[in-house]
Amino acid sequence: MAEAPFLTAWFEILDGDTPEQILDLISADFSFSILFSTDTGATDFAGGRPAMEGYLAQREKGTLTHHLITASSTGREELYLGEVRRAGAPVASFVAAGRINADGRLDRLLIGRSPAVRFESSGGA
Repeated sequence: MAEAPFLTAWFEILDGDTPEQILDLISADFSFSILFSTDTGATDFAGGRPAMEGYLAQREKGTLTHHLITASSTGREELYLGEVRRAGAPVASFVAAGRINADGRLDRLLIGRSPAVRFESSGGA
């Protein structure tokens, strides 16, 4: 079992057929930032639920997948280091930090993604 069970489930849902189901996992006061870097620039998707809905709408559903390298948690906070792949080929590394509230919903999420620094999977996840 992953040591960041909430974020592990989050990325599994995000990579599945119905990624919008992650919206069922967020709190009423949810706040996030995803700094999405590519070889040509960076975009910061940030805000609350409406911004997350916008982020989901622009994603390449079923194209990019998230793969666990290592994860940990302390109390209500989880950290997840992973690799993004396109059609199985690694394209970027990312790190996610999340806080789960007392009701079991995600209330804070911070993700940074970049192709410039690679953390390669050891092949198990």
